[in-house]
Amino acid sequence: MRLAKAAESLGYDALWANDHLLTPRSLRDAADGPPNFYEPLITLAHVAAVTTRIRLGTAVLALPLRDPQLLAKQVATLDALTGGRVMLGVGLGAYPEELAESHPDLARRGRGAVFDERLAALHDLLDGGDRAPAPVQQPIPLYVGGHGTRAIERAARYGQGWIPGWQPIAVVRERVTLLRTRLAGAGRDANAVEIAPELSATIAPRHEDAVRRYEASRFVRHRLSHDRAGRDGSLMTASNLVGSADAICERVAALAEAGVDHCAALAFPAETVGELLEQWEQFARDVVRPMRTGSSGV
Repeated sequence: MRLAKAAESLGYDALWANDHLLTPRSLRDAADGPPNFYEPLITLAHVAAVTTRIRLGTAVLALPLRDPQLLAKQVATLDALTGGRVMLGVGLGAYPEELAESHPDLARRGRGAVFDERLAALHDLLDGGDRAPAPVQQPIPLYVGGHGTRAIERAARYGQGWIPGWQPIAVVRERVTLLRTRLAGAGRDANAVEIAPELSATIAPRHEDAVRRYEASRFVRHRLSHDRAGRDGSLMTASNLVGSADAICERVAALAEAGVDHCAALAFPAETVGELLEQWEQFARDVVRPMRTGSSGV
């Protein structure tokens, strides 16, 4: 609740929660204990009660683990209770073993096949007009997560948004072009899908201090050791929002030029709540506000 109220007061657009049903074996015996994976929809409902403006997103729910009919009911209820603040991001899930351990019968069919089936069902359920309580948004924005061409094709067919992970600018530009081509092929407007990559951020007055802090974090070590997307880890720092305020503003401008609409679900590596709030405050003051007022110089 403290973090949600702080994010809203600092002027951020949205709060995002991610989704893990089970703790992977690689994290269960961590020296400082396993992470607390809070259920995202319950968490967002909890913080919605102490906020009024900020939007509430999932980046992303592991859809193969979810029943589409129940999920549609949950998000419609949350949207109705919050006055239309929900953004629903769905994806395969970061850890394939979650499906194998919780639903071995589905895992044998393959996560991709299960995801495609449930995405089509969820799209139809969210688009239906007979749900009660009715969501405020018609339909609730559906964001499709994933880096590759299959995710792009799914977003072009079903999504109001696409949430990839970080990629070098050249790759972002290529994949935005591909998405727009696929949208045209599906008979949709080329700008019908919001491009909303999930990025990470660390800011400091001196660029090199931010880079050092970011690259030394457990967050980065974990992401690099569990990255199954085949990305070049040496490009991770330069492909996210890391550095001085000027460097980050230039990076955001480059992403916008490449076709990005929304830098979504920013993850700030931090070891304490106080450290996280300090990062949020500095980022809001030195990046978000200047870019909104046009005083950042980019």
